[in-house]
Amino acid sequence: MIKSPVRNPLDDVADFLATAPDDEQLFAFYLADDLQERLNYLLDLNGAGELTDEEERELDDFIRADHMVSRLKTKTKLRQRGLHDSSKG
Repeated sequence: MIKSPVRNPLDDVADFLATAPDDEQLFAFYLADDLQERLNYLLDLNGAGELTDEEERELDDFIRADHMVSRLKTKTKLRQRGLHDSSKG
């Protein structure tokens, strides 16, 4: 079993964003190796249907963190291309 990291992936993303990264740094962002290993472990457990409730909540945090970073990267790419975000109306 891969031990749960002491930090949450959402905290990892928040800490990164607090550094005010430029576009290049944002596009290069990935989770730290220990968090990535933990995510892979949780995905394996999920695939086998063996997640505990706590592990399921932890996996949900990884999914939220990934969604947030993906949205930021998409919005940044749209801004770079001079396109607007149609969800703003």
